[in-house]
Amino acid sequence: MNIVLIGYRCSGKTTAGKALARMLNMQFIDTDQAVEKCSGRSIDQIVMRSGWAQFRSLEKEIISRIAEKDNLVIATGGGVVLQEENIIQLRKNGFTVWLKAPPRVIKERMAQDELQGIRRPPLKGNNPLNEINRVLAERERLYEQAADLIVDTSSSDIERVCKTIIANMELINGKGRTHGRQLYRQSL
Repeated sequence: MNIVLIGYRCSGKTTAGKALARMLNMQFIDTDQAVEKCSGRSIDQIVMRSGWAQFRSLEKEIISRIAEKDNLVIATGGGVVLQEENIIQLRKNGFTVWLKAPPRVIKERMAQDELQGIRRPPLKGNNPLNEINRVLAERERLYEQAADLIVDTSSSDIERVCKTIIANMELINGKGRTHGRQLYRQSL
């Protein structure tokens, strides 16, 4: 089984994913990095030259390949939930965790990334906080529908986030996961 991390950009998917993979001795894959490697271009370059639709097409192709594998921790791009087929593929063999943080925390993390030279293409061209609020409003229902577990990552305590995911994954798997799954929420 795979562990699939979903959520808005800067919610902690890559950081928590790498830590989870180390803790569980699993392979880590970041779908955004896989798209970049496959295309030979950064996400920013793909979006600027070809648009978001081209990026989403490449992302869908990568997701279909990755979803066939096992024993992975998968950090997805923030918009992976926009295409239902992505979630269907990932859930076939995946325990899906929505890493959630409030807009102000996401904005702070995005600002930190920019200071470190990490550039992310704008989604709507608005000021960051307005964009975060608008995009989250559009996607929250999709994240919730896709999630087996919701974990608040506001505290940035990655070890605690990972332990919460592991404990809840074991609890859910112990009860037997069904299509009519119960959604578990965990605040830290």
